[in-house]
Amino acid sequence: MRPLKSALDQAHKILLKPIYKLYEFWLWRQIRSGPIPRHVGIIPDGNRRWAAREGWDAIFGHERGYMKMKEVLRWLLDLNIKYVTVYAMSKENCVRRPEREKQHLFQLIKRGLQELMEAREIYERKVRVRVIGRTSLVPLDVMEVARRLEERTSAHKEGTLYIALCYGGRDEIVEAVRKIVNDVKRGTIEPESIDEEVFRRYLSTNGAPDPDLIIRTSGVERVSNFLLWQSAYSELYFTDVYWPEFRKIDLWRALRSFQMRERRFGR
Repeated sequence: MRPLKSALDQAHKILLKPIYKLYEFWLWRQIRSGPIPRHVGIIPDGNRRWAAREGWDAIFGHERGYMKMKEVLRWLLDLNIKYVTVYAMSKENCVRRPEREKQHLFQLIKRGLQELMEAREIYERKVRVRVIGRTSLVPLDVMEVARRLEERTSAHKEGTLYIALCYGGRDEIVEAVRKIVNDVKRGTIEPESIDEEVFRRYLSTNGAPDPDLIIRTSGVERVSNFLLWQSAYSELYFTDVYWPEFRKIDLWRALRSFQMRERRFGR
């Protein structure tokens, strides 16, 4: 049955391709003159469920998700979006996922970091890459590559790609509080001077604007501990599409939705 299903799916895609390209062009005409977010957060959810639906192992789902991430990052670069934060693995993923799956994810991330280190676009467009999160949970070989990449791109000023790895928003806030307390004890900061701007400097995304738009795939409508402080006024966009199937038209729809919203920031 699988070969027949694959053949039918392929034929269906071929028939729909001209319609898809026309729809993509129509969407682009709608959004090309509108405001583009400075900072986009991505929660690429649904790799395992996509694989299960197709009858594949979860490992294959993550492989397809990895390839899709490379594609989507190119789309965002082409849009000249200055800041992107990718939720690569949550802190809970790094603790609770089955060991085989977790180690495969780490090796995928290592491969991605190595490819970024050699990616011409990163250097031509002066994109800085930073890995944030509870990095003590990350294998040493992965962090070694991450630190080399961060060092090589540290002077880049045109944009920043944050890779949230073993990351948790609550954990980030607790860590920021811990650093502030230590600085108060050392006398380098007065308690009375602590406000939102001071607190922001202790977050792992210090130097970046808060995300304007957060996109989550797979139909789940929650942020799952992602950038909790930074997303206070972010526009949220949820799509039913599983991450490996995320298309350019899905990104265009997210941007169209963003452009149609009135951002009031509590006013």
